[in-house]
Parts: sequence; C-alpha cells; structure tokens
Amino acid sequence: MCGIVAYVGERECAGILVDGLRMLEYRGYDSAGLALHTGRGVEIVRAVGKLTNLDQALAKNPLAGRIGIGHTRWATHGRPNEANAHPHVAGKVAVVHNGIIENHAALRQQLEAKGTRFSSDTDTEIVAHLIQEAMTEGAPSFGEAVRRALGRVKGAYGIAAVSGDAPDEIVVAKDSSPLVIGVGKDEMLAASDIPALLAHTRDVIFLEDGEMAVLRKSGATITKLDGTLVTRAARHIEWSASQAEKGGYKHFMLKEIMEQPRAIEDTIRGRINVSEADVVPEEIGISVALAKSITRVYFVACGTSAHAAMAGRYWVEQLAKLPSTVEIGSEVRYREPVFTPTDLVVAVSQSGETADTLAAVKAAKAQGAHVLAVANVLDSAIPRASEGALYTHAGPEIGVASTKCFTTQLAALLMLAVYLGRRRGTLVQDEARRVLGGLLRGAHDMRTVLEQKDKIQFIAKKFHRSRDMLFLGRGTGFPIALEGALKLKEISYIHAEGYAAGEMKHGPIALIDEEMPVVVLCPKDAHYEKTVSNLEEVRAREGIVIAVCTQGDAEVARLVTPSISQIPSRSPRQSFALSEPDVVEIPEVEPEILPLLTVVPLQLLAYYIADYKGTDVDQPRNLAKTVTVE
Repeated sequence: MCGIVAYVGERECAGILVDGLRMLEYRGYDSAGLALHTGRGVEIVRAVGKLTNLDQALAKNPLAGRIGIGHTRWATHGRPNEANAHPHVAGKVAVVHNGIIENHAALRQQLEAKGTRFSSDTDTEIVAHLIQEAMTEGAPSFGEAVRRALGRVKGAYGIAAVSGDAPDEIVVAKDSSPLVIGVGKDEMLAASDIPALLAHTRDVIFLEDGEMAVLRKSGATITKLDGTLVTRAARHIEWSASQAEKGGYKHFMLKEIMEQPRAIEDTIRGRINVSEADVVPEEIGISVALAKSITRVYFVACGTSAHAAMAGRYWVEQLAKLPSTVEIGSEVRYREPVFTPTDLVVAVSQSGETADTLAAVKAAKAQGAHVLAVANVLDSAIPRASEGALYTHAGPEIGVASTKCFTTQLAALLMLAVYLGRRRGTLVQDEARRVLGGLLRGAHDMRTVLEQKDKIQFIAKKFHRSRDMLFLGRGTGFPIALEGALKLKEISYIHAEGYAAGEMKHGPIALIDEEMPVVVLCPKDAHYEKTVSNLEEVRAREGIVIAVCTQGDAEVARLVTPSISQIPSRSPRQSFALSEPDVVEIPEVEPEILPLLTVVPLQLLAYYIADYKGTDVDQPRNLAKTVTVE
C-alpha cells in the first residue's frame, strides 16, 4: 500500500526522498509529500496525484535539509486530497504513517476535548498530535515522546517522525506494517520496502513488530516499545531493483499470493466488533431499516470478481436469508434487467473501473435500487456511483491474474453477509461470533496452507504438460473451482473448466480418461460425502485426481493415491515420491471460511504450472489488469 522513505545524513535529501518514493510507485498511491528539517524548523510540501506533481510543488517551494521523511499515500481514512496527504504536522512534529489506527475515533474525541484542532480526516494526524502532546507534557526526548504516543495506539502502523526540536534524528516504528532500515556511511535511511534503499545501501535491518528505532547519521538505536534495547546485525541484500520490488520473489503473482494473509488482516482490521459479534457499519451505508426492507441482493461483477460474488451469494442467502442472484456485468448491460427500490445491488470490482459493471450500476440506480460497491481502489468510478462502498485493503496488485484482490473480496463479502444478517435478525449473536471468529483466524489458517507451496510446486511439475484440466467443487467450492480453472487458463494457456461436482454426470464425465487431471475440492463440509462420491467416479474412469481436503483425511488420501499405471517410470527413489497422493491439506475451519483456504492451492498450482511452461506469468498474453472498454 503506502510508501515511506526517511533519510538522515550529510547530503541534501529532498531528491533522495523523492527518488526513493519513485521506487515505491508500484505499490500504488494517490498523493505524496515530504517533510524536511530545514534549519528553520520542519517544513512540508505535499501534492495530490503522481510524483510529477510533487516535483512541480517542490520547484515552486524548494526544501533544503539533510534530514527528512517522505510518503506516498493510498487513502484509507479520508479522501485523496492535499489536506489528507502525508506528512501530517502537529506543533513541531511531522509524521508519515502506513496502516490503520483502529482506535482513531476514540483518540480523536479525547484530543478534541482538550482543545486540539485537526486539519485532516486521517487517522495519521492523531499520531502527530499524540507525539506533540507527549513532548509538551515533558517527555525527556523525542524518542520517548513517540514511545508514549504509540502506547496509546491500537492497530497497524509503520511510522517515521521528525521534530523541530530534534534536528539530528528520525524516529521510526512498526507494528504489522513493514519498515526496513538502511545502513549507509555517515547516513541512515528507512523505507517501507527495500527498493527505496538500494541506490544508497544494500545493508539493511528489518524492524520487527513492536519495535522502534532512533536514526542518526552515525547509526540506529533499536528498542522495543517497552524500552528494552534490541541488538540486530544488518543483512546484506544482493537483489536487483526489480527483484526487490518483488520482495525477492520471481514474479509479482507469487509475491501477491504470499501476501494474502496480510491482505486479509488489513481488510478486516477495525471492521469487526468482537464483543458484539458484529461488523462495524459506517462505510457500508445500510441502515437497519434499509436492511430490513431489502427483498433481493443482486450481485454484479465480471471475471474473478464474479466468482467472489458467487460465494457472496451463498453467504447472503445462508446468513441474511435473502434471495440473491449473481449476474455478469456484460449480460446485465445488454439486456433489459428489472431492478426495484427494494433491491440491494452489490457491484464487485477490484479496480472499481470495470466498464460493464459500472454500466450495470447506472442501470440499477436509474430504476431506484440501492447500490453498494466492493472495490480495492479508493474513490474509483464504481464507488463514486454507489451509495455505499466497502473497500478491500489488498494493496496494489501488479500481476494481471488476481489473487489477493480475490480473497479480500471474499472476506469483505462474508462481512457484508454477517452485517445484513445481524440487522435483519436472521443471524443470532452466537452464530455471528462463530463466523467472525473463523474469519479472524483466517489469515493464520491461510499461512498454514501457504507452507505447502513446495508440495504444490512438485505436483505442478508432474502436470505442467497437460493439455486439459477439470476442477470440481460443491457449494462454495463451486465458485472456487471456477476460479481455479480461470487462473490456470489465464497464465498457463492450458484449457481448463470448472464445474459443480453434481454436474459431472451431465457431460464432463465423458472427458475423463487416464490423461485428464481432475482437481477435486473435498473439504469436510456439508457436501463432503457427495463430493467424495464424485471423486470415486473419477478414479473409476482412470482419471488422475489432485485433491484439496481437510487435514488428516485418510479416506481422500487413499482414494487419490495413483495406481501403478499412473506412476511414470523413474528411479526407485523418484517413483516413491511420485507415488505419494497428490493431496493438499487445509486446516479444519468454519465452513464459511473454506473458500479463502481452498483457493490458495489452486492459485499456487496455476502459478507453478505456468512458471514451468515458461509463460509470462505477470502479464499473460491478450489480458489487461483492468477492463475499462468493451
């Protein structure tokens, strides 16, 4: 998401900071700014839009100094305008911040009660005021003022701060948001990602959660937030700039697959009220009265977003007891759909700019329906055209084939289903607590699945020369089967189809033979026995099964174990490995959480197959990231 750069040393740093921000542009942003200690105090320059606009602002108002911080902002609290751009200033303190301060509303009320006046709508400005307040109340050092301020903060943050009273130091700190220190000669740097540092140093120190550091040109003093001193040696980075942008991964897609637990955490953070087993309502914009008046939920989406919407349909029907339907945007656009004022139209789009979905939104609004957008890009066209917006916080997604945007859409739509169910009285508190508890644990469970990437890579190597592949699932496993097939088609160019497993006898079973890999999603849920029966039908026709099942499922492992005829002729040692069942296990979770986990092996399978085939994984042929034209 946002980008942070900081510098203290012997050189004029405005250009260093802007160049560092430019190396973080791939993360996405809507505004940018700098704060430098100029000798007259801390001065700032900010601009909305791209860094070229910040360059122009600096040309009109140059900043000179050897200590400073910079930021590119991707808005979460407050619209993208200059007032909300970072850095934020309170008194003599300037702060840049990545993340979300969960208790910002309560802290703002406390500060306003003491007479504090705010100049922005952001949660970040609160941090600046807390630091300034600590200094005013007698904190013995700038670092101690930051420490006291962060002791009052709940949420995720990576921050860098400067003060007019501390002309030779920068304070940085992190919790659940990345921050890296760069060690130079007579200079120190910090950034939210390594690319911003590589032009100046390849020696870095990674801050851990709950740590802060005071940076001076002579070095860094790292402590925990309780003041305990931390000693950590620098690491030497050998990455190229391109590799660094990818976090050391070969492709952006793999990086984004691995980022999904963090993206899920960012999407649900601050939105779930654990004590009341409810979803925080403000941004959704649906009152209790409106929720009770809805007679139908009408999902509109395209591509991967349509698969997320299909899962959303299952959840809304189950938890909110509302009739629901999913329509492809282009199909809605070119017929005469009927909407009513009691319809809730949920427009799902990663970019918020998908042309067909936007056209459907306009048609729905023209007929009086209430429209809610689910999107990843703040203030994009579809949210602007809607009455409410539930933003995902996946961060910028560079790979054309969507991964983390998809799973964050799933998380957002599950929260929406709970939200509607609670307001309509169809979802009791204990059931809501069960579902939301599962969602809160979802990121941890997803990390468990990602730990099996080496095994999935091994499976991919066996099947990367396949010409066709079939994906089967039931219930919420059906849209995941569709998504798995789509991912494989998009990046490997292998023909693949996703089917509801119950439809197998209605045609697809004719395709199954000893050369057809069939991916079967069979976690232990309400559909388990039926799906296992489908799996047995595949095996009876000599089909090759790749299964995604619940951890410890010996029955599926037994059924998936390949016959001798399916094991390629290799050395005994290799044959033993190849004879192991092609099974990927997921943790036992609440059934509503299954789609977030079952899709991960399918993403990795598609990625590794494409990589073995040598295709352009991040930018597959003929595809664009955002479809803004017909």
